[in-house]
Amino acid sequence: MRFPLLFASGFGLATLLLAPASTVAQRVKSAAFSYLPEQTDDRYNQRVGSKTLTLPTGGFVILAHKSATEYAVERYDADLKRLWSTALPLAAGEAIDGFNRSTSQITVLVHQATGAAQQLGGYTLDIASGQKTPVKKLIEVGTRDRRPGASFSPDGTKLVVWRYLTQGAQIKAISASIYDEKLTKVKDRTYDFHDQGGFFSSTVHVGNDGSQLVTLVGDEMKKLTVRRYRNDSPEVKVMSVSVGGTFGGKVVNVFDTRFRLLADNTLYAAAICNERETGLYHSLKVVKFDFSAEGDMKFAPEFKFTPEYLAEVNKANGSAAKRLEDMYLTDLLLTDDKQLVVVAEKKYEEGGDDSPGHTRELHLFGYNEFQSPTWHSIIGKDQVAPATEGYSSIGYRAAVFGPEVQVVTWEKLKNKSDLYLRRLNVQTGVVSEPKGLGLNVASDQNPSYVKDFTGWLDAKTLIGVSRPSKKSAALMLNKIVVK
Repeated sequence: MRFPLLFASGFGLATLLLAPASTVAQRVKSAAFSYLPEQTDDRYNQRVGSKTLTLPTGGFVILAHKSATEYAVERYDADLKRLWSTALPLAAGEAIDGFNRSTSQITVLVHQATGAAQQLGGYTLDIASGQKTPVKKLIEVGTRDRRPGASFSPDGTKLVVWRYLTQGAQIKAISASIYDEKLTKVKDRTYDFHDQGGFFSSTVHVGNDGSQLVTLVGDEMKKLTVRRYRNDSPEVKVMSVSVGGTFGGKVVNVFDTRFRLLADNTLYAAAICNERETGLYHSLKVVKFDFSAEGDMKFAPEFKFTPEYLAEVNKANGSAAKRLEDMYLTDLLLTDDKQLVVVAEKKYEEGGDDSPGHTRELHLFGYNEFQSPTWHSIIGKDQVAPATEGYSSIGYRAAVFGPEVQVVTWEKLKNKSDLYLRRLNVQTGVVSEPKGLGLNVASDQNPSYVKDFTGWLDAKTLIGVSRPSKKSAALMLNKIVVK
C-alpha cells in the first residue's frame, strides 16, 4: 500500500497535503467476536453492506455470521455488554438479503432458492427482548426469474419487495408489494414499463409514508426518470431529465447511478456518464427530485472529467494513468442543512475469480444546499485484499456529523497497519491528514478487519471489528473513543 497523498480543490484553489500518520484515539474496550467470512457471487454489490445498526437510545445491534448454517442478531449496550442474541438458522440455498431497523424492531430478509422457486421471507425481532417472529413469505418467483428485490424506507417502518416481469430478456413491468414494519401487507402494485422500449434499468424506493419512488434510466440509458406512486391515490407523479445525449458528436450514456431518499420524499440522484464508443468518463450529473409538495426538480451543473481532473487524480495517487477507469458511485452524504457530498471510489480486480480485489482513490464532490458544485477533493489510497475477503475489509466507512464527514479506512501507512480516520470539512472540501485509531491491526493473509461492522455511536465513539497484530489473536469487537 502506497503512502497516500490528498488533493483538495475548490474554486480553483488547490492544496496538496502530505499524510503523516499519528494516533488520535484510544481503544476503550474490546470483546470476543465470532465471525465467518461470507462468500458471494457479486463482490462489487453486497446485499447487506452494513451489519451494525446503532440505536438512538444507545448501543447497537449486529448481524453476525456464526457458521455456515447460522447467523445471529445480537444487541449490545454502549459498553459492549451483550444484552441478547437470537439465532437465525439458514438452510442450504438461503442467504441474507436485508437487515434494517425501526425504533422498535429489527427486520431481516432471507432469500431462499430451491429447485421449485425463489422466495423472499422476513423475520422481525423485538429490539428490547430479541424475540423473533416466525419467518413470513413476502414474495415468490420462478427459479429462472431474476432475483427479487427489496428496499426499506429511511425510518425502517416500510418495506417494498418486487419481482421483474419480463418478455425474453426485456423487463416489461415490476410487480411489487408494500409492507408495514410488522410485515403486514399494505398494497400490491404493478409498475408498467411497456412505454420504455429498449434497454433500461429500474429500481424501487419506498418512503416513510409508504409512497413508492420508481427510478428509471431509459431512452437508451440517457434519461433519468422518477415516478411517484401513492397508496391512497391513483395519480402517478412523473419527473424526468436527460443526463446523456450527443456532445461534440460523441454519444454519452449513463454508466453508474446512486440514489438517496430522505424522510420528506426528496430523492437525490447522481449519475456518472461516459462515452458510448470509447468508455471514457465524461461527467458527473446530480439531480434533486422533490416530491414533498407539488413536486420540483433541480438539476445541478455537471462536473466534467477533464484532463486536468485526471492529472489531479494521478498526483493524489502517485500514478500515471492515461484515463479514469473502474470508478463507481458509493455514497450520497447529506448534512442537516442539505449540503451534499457525492462519493465515488475506484474498485477493481486483477483478473479472474480468485484474484485480489483493489480499492484506490476516493473522489469527493461537494454541492451546496442549492445544488451548486462548490469543491472537489481526492483522497489517495491503495488497498488490496485477497479474493476470499472480497471487499469486506477494504474501501471505507463514512458518517456525517454537523458540517463534517468522518471517513475510516484500514491501511498500512509508514509501515503501521491500523484503522485511520480522516475528517472532511463539507464547507470547504479540505480533508485532514489520516490519524491512526491505535488498534495495531494485523496485516497477513487471515481476516484482520471487517468493514461491515464499523459504525458510530456518536461523533467521538466508534464500533469496529478487527484482529490485533499478535500471534493467535482472534477478531475482537472494539469500542474506540476519539480524543
